Amino acid sequence: MADDALRATSLHSFYGDSHILHGVDFTLAPGEAVGLMGRNGMGKSTLLKSLVGVVTPREGEVFVFGRSTRGLKVHEIARLGIAYVPEGRGIFPNLSVRENLMVAARAGLDGKRDWTYERVLETFPRLAERLTHGGQQLSGGEQQMLTIGRALMTNPKVLLLDEATEGLAPLIAREIWRIIRVIRESGIATVLVDKNWRAITDLTDRNIILVKGRVVFEGSGSDLRAQPGLLNEHLGV
Repeated sequence: MADDALRATSLHSFYGDSHILHGVDFTLAPGEAVGLMGRNGMGKSTLLKSLVGVVTPREGEVFVFGRSTRGLKVHEIARLGIAYVPEGRGIFPNLSVRENLMVAARAGLDGKRDWTYERVLETFPRLAERLTHGGQQLSGGEQQMLTIGRALMTNPKVLLLDEATEGLAPLIAREIWRIIRVIRESGIATVLVDKNWRAITDLTDRNIILVKGRVVFEGSGSDLRAQPGLLNEHLGV
């Protein structure tokens, strides 16, 4: 429906001859937070990449606020109001923290700049202390903060976060979760991929589990917690 921030219908995505997504349907309402879970290699990252055009589905279609993305390039899809934080972060190592942020700065779809440089630094005080540091000089946690901050500088309506806290120390991971909560409360529709299902379900309205490119569960955090057998089978809890 046109009211959805994101809608994907019957997505079939491949890497070469490997069939990764098998007819996946996905919706995200404006302002909604959805957790995307599953073991490694089950299609979570491929689904995010298919939503933003990094992977072109062979079948199916993606709509952003009711507009089909068929035929659009990645940067054109991003201009529809989507920010994607990939696994591995992808910051510019030779640019300073300030330059990494400013290179992404632009108004949102409505022309507003709710997420300004100053607001990002207020949200990420650790970055404010390292403005002149190059991207390669930052710790893993600081790089993750930077890549999320850079995404916010585009003033998105939708934020996709792939493996938000992977490889981070527990203290830093808790700070990332705090920041994600701030983002979620700001009204940005968010899709979260992370192995910490407890942290995800504390933040999300709805959760999806993928197994070999197919949706095997969709429901609230309480629905998921009420099914320990499902958690054990598909998330290894």
